[in-house]
Amino acid sequence: MSQHALLLAGCKAWRSLSCPRSELRLDLTLGCGQTFRWRETADGHWTGVMQGKVWTLTQTEDTLWYYVYSHQINTGTENRMKQKVENEDQLLGNMSKRKIKQEEVGLCIVMSEPDNKEEELLRDYFQLGVKLGDLYRDWSTVDPHFKHTANIFTGVRLLRQDPVECLFSFICSSNNHISRIQGMVDRLCQTLGTLLCKLDDVAYHDFPPLQALTDPSVEMCLRDLGFGYRARFLQQSSQIIVNSHGPDWLQSLRSAPYRQARNALRTLPGVGLKVADCVCLMSLDKFEALPVDTHVWQIAKRDYSFAAGSSQKTLTDRVYKEIGDFFRKLWGPYAGWAHSVLFCADLKRFQKLKEEIPVVKDEKTELKKKMKERRHDTYEEKQSKKGKKYQRKPLARRQKQ
Repeated sequence: MSQHALLLAGCKAWRSLSCPRSELRLDLTLGCGQTFRWRETADGHWTGVMQGKVWTLTQTEDTLWYYVYSHQINTGTENRMKQKVENEDQLLGNMSKRKIKQEEVGLCIVMSEPDNKEEELLRDYFQLGVKLGDLYRDWSTVDPHFKHTANIFTGVRLLRQDPVECLFSFICSSNNHISRIQGMVDRLCQTLGTLLCKLDDVAYHDFPPLQALTDPSVEMCLRDLGFGYRARFLQQSSQIIVNSHGPDWLQSLRSAPYRQARNALRTLPGVGLKVADCVCLMSLDKFEALPVDTHVWQIAKRDYSFAAGSSQKTLTDRVYKEIGDFFRKLWGPYAGWAHSVLFCADLKRFQKLKEEIPVVKDEKTELKKKMKERRHDTYEEKQSKKGKKYQRKPLARRQKQ
């Protein structure tokens, strides 16, 4: 049986590229709710599907390591691969330096031949050409609250996902939470996607193509899988795209202006402002797109004293726009990236990290507090003097008498 890969000294199939943690933290980037295809399969090891392949990623302080599973092989091939690795080690005279266990060798048997395209895919997926450290410094200069949070939540990057997968994943996100969305996306892929490989009894499937979602029978199938009303949105949206726009339409929106791309997405069933902005930001290269939900609304009110719509119970389109414009003006052209850092920092799953952030004391608040204490001390002194004066008066009067 094939196993999830681990970064071990005896495993030759791992490849790497230079990438410090300050530019990418896998746990925050893959666990903050912008993608639903990755799972932590071992400590610090994340396995998921990207571009039709199964990957395991991990990192050391300055290096991103990746392992790609290309296909399944039978036991005979597995034994031959193990023997080949052992023979190579004997020839190199390294067996005494690194004693490889049988199960460790077995982890490295489904790797394809080295392919520079895989590194290119990874760089594109994590948008490693964007210098995140420079952006953090720019945002910290204009936003004290961001600076306060960014000291702990470094390396939160925006992924450049496949537009089809991104769109239909976020249609599933309507009135939903991250773990439940992950389950729905998994069931969608298991039912309609191509099986890629099986590791430790876990089957990994590719995301289904648009054509697989267009058949009218898909809606009932997805309802049976627990998708509820979202089943209709998935089937109808895929049908509209294929029949009215063509299979490459979503990809073509990458070259359209932000507002035009967002408006085009909103013509699809189940796609409102938030879903459209998620797709624009996370797959269509619109870095100014800023998805706003009640969670982000609370951040704006709590941490930025954003007053618009504070008396309302529901998030209207007007308030949505005002919040987006507020943050775009504050953070600039990469506002969507900055928003994702604060969104990540506010998730319950990362609260332990947030507790590590030292409490920043507002200078004005501290000044007001000190002034209040001084006023209180002055008042106490006056009251004390009045009391003493009152106590001496009767004695002075008796002496005069």
